[in-house]
Amino acid sequence: MHIKQHTIKEEVSIEGVGLHTGHKTKLTFCPARPDHGIRFQRIDLEDQPIVEADADYVVDVSRGTTLEKNGARVGTVEHMLAALVGLQIDNVLVKIDGPECPILDGSSAPFIHELEKVGFEEQNALRNYFEVPRSITYRDEENNIEIAALPLDDYRVTVMVDYNSPVLGSQHATLSNIDDFKEDISSSRTFCFLHEIEELYKANLIKGGDLNNAIVIVDREVEEGELDYLADLLQKPKVSVADQGILNNLELRYQNEPARHKLLDMVGDLALAGRPLKGQILAARPGHAANVEFAKMLKKVMKEVSSLGPDYDPKLPPIYEAHEIYKLLPHRYPFQLVDKIIYLDDSKVAGVKNVSLNEPFFQGHFPENPVMPGVLQVEAMAQCGGILVLNKIENPQEYWAYFLGIENCRFKKMVRPGDTLVFKCELLSPLKRGIAKIHGQAYVGGKLACEAVIIASLVKK
Repeated sequence: MHIKQHTIKEEVSIEGVGLHTGHKTKLTFCPARPDHGIRFQRIDLEDQPIVEADADYVVDVSRGTTLEKNGARVGTVEHMLAALVGLQIDNVLVKIDGPECPILDGSSAPFIHELEKVGFEEQNALRNYFEVPRSITYRDEENNIEIAALPLDDYRVTVMVDYNSPVLGSQHATLSNIDDFKEDISSSRTFCFLHEIEELYKANLIKGGDLNNAIVIVDREVEEGELDYLADLLQKPKVSVADQGILNNLELRYQNEPARHKLLDMVGDLALAGRPLKGQILAARPGHAANVEFAKMLKKVMKEVSSLGPDYDPKLPPIYEAHEIYKLLPHRYPFQLVDKIIYLDDSKVAGVKNVSLNEPFFQGHFPENPVMPGVLQVEAMAQCGGILVLNKIENPQEYWAYFLGIENCRFKKMVRPGDTLVFKCELLSPLKRGIAKIHGQAYVGGKLACEAVIIASLVKK
């Protein structure tokens, strides 16, 4: 799995018909900055509104997942989202000129094919993984659906489907490694049962449905007259039933293609949790409604965990090490108080300070009861903030970053030798006339040690 965030190198477009609306639409994938996430932009609407790929904006799960925000709607997003997850693309703006993503061949493979044409770009920010901290379970008693997420230092998904059908029967599919998504899962196509087709048409759905973009499973005896009726309904000269119970002699790409497609749908829907996942997902008879509810459960746990402070994994490579920080800041021993920068984007930075008993300030600051001076905790936060501000300008080596003020400073916990301080700083407003206002926080063991609002000024050397 990627350590750093990725986007695409340049814009790329794909066109097709929406499965349910029947509207021809064009998608254009555009590169985006770190921490941007996946967002849709309805360029056909006034003011070109943006809809984030977020479970909280799901408004419909009728045979697909539909997002809506401020009146802007984007439907059937799951196949495209699954392609982005499978390629480990974190940041992209998806411009769309209609209300629904194109169905294409009913799988994620065409999206992957087009995205791979332009290639991918590693970005200078670590991926913000959500590592499942404990067993998280969801159950829909009425529909006999169960989903569970378990801790795992990887992303693994297993799906079981059972429709009590003599044709389809019970199937399962597993994605053991995200790198296998393209080869093993992405080309699995959407499907439905024969008895559902007329019902879906009457519900004003599948207007763009076609036997070339969906597998129709024949789960009962069909008379010749009914086949003629289906041919008219699907606007085909003739339809027939293959030996394996599939309309129009369509060959399955995998024996368990329906189960693989359900897994594909789940990967796409869980992208709406908003962060790349590390965990093992087990699902029995999932569907879009259950997937989205489970994504909301994951989001809730994410908020609980995020209150413990920024994640720090010492095994991961930093954005900047100590010698690289030396090049950015003028501070030297004993006043360089940041050992690593572990996250950096346009508005946020995170850094680390390992507090050792050998720190020079412990010689005189409560030597018999060593406590890191609060002013130095604030200084360390300010140094992190300085890196954030300097990152936003050209030729940062030509500027000094100075303190102008400190507001709302609070100390919550003593910092002692052996502690690891993890700093998080965020810009509160855009940089204006060289003045920056930053909210800084320092954590030890996931607990807030101190926080302050820092005002800084950039001055040319």
